[in-house]
Amino acid sequence: MSEAYERNITQLRACKEQQTQEQGELKERMNKIKHKIAIISGKGGVGKSTVTVNLATAFAMQGKRVGILDADIHGPSVPRLLGVEDSQVKVSPVGAFPVEGPLGLKVMSIEFFLAEEAPAIWRGPLKMRAIKQFLAEVVWDELDYLFIDLPPGTGDEPLSIAQFLPDLDGVVIITMPTKLSSSIVKKAITFAKKLNMPIIGVVENMSGFVCPHCSKKTEIFGSGYGKKMSQETGVVFLGNVPMDPQVGADSDKGLPFVYSNKETPTAKAFKEIVAKVQEFTENKK
Repeated sequence: MSEAYERNITQLRACKEQQTQEQGELKERMNKIKHKIAIISGKGGVGKSTVTVNLATAFAMQGKRVGILDADIHGPSVPRLLGVEDSQVKVSPVGAFPVEGPLGLKVMSIEFFLAEEAPAIWRGPLKMRAIKQFLAEVVWDELDYLFIDLPPGTGDEPLSIAQFLPDLDGVVIITMPTKLSSSIVKKAITFAKKLNMPIIGVVENMSGFVCPHCSKKTEIFGSGYGKKMSQETGVVFLGNVPMDPQVGADSDKGLPFVYSNKETPTAKAFKEIVAKVQEFTENKK
């Protein structure tokens, strides 16, 4: 055998051993987390990250140990929604420690590793590698729930989560009350079904505006499309989340809306969805 052949064989063996070690580390980290839920949507602009943050916060308000993995490599927003965008990740020989947000939420995002306004100009392999590291090399410790905020579409990031987390409890799919949104979000439902990812249900976000003065509801975008889509695809409809101007104001301040506005119709809608998600995960185990 030539020396070049021997070197290639040695490199291949080393690569295989490294992959085996990484898979073991990933499994060890993830085994400490009871429930893992991905938030997806085929379409951008539906408020997916806002829904993720508020669902996670609602669970934390129950005393649950909760983490959020911001898996949107190109448009991370979870740290800003929680007011921790200027935090530093602590790294030790055992791994990187997630940043602590409100109510003890554990947060990890590429945002913590980029200079301000610096874009992540990455192709697929780099994004997959980063997501794997966030799962395997972050010291999440024991959690009741890990919410994974995925970018729009059905590309590298959702595929990575499906590959690295075969025991994912399920996905929550976000849409908004327009025909256009529903037609695109259906692709996310098909994606989840093809990859055998359990679908917890559909949430229709920005579903009408409830006047804070007279309590009258106005359908700004339309109505019924999310529920109709769930019926057409055989997926559970988890509920409608009405619009509230304070959601945007709180998001800009880094405050989870469900915590700062507990008695509003929008906060109550989130809590009803949380109850259904919790029922699904507890019955699944």
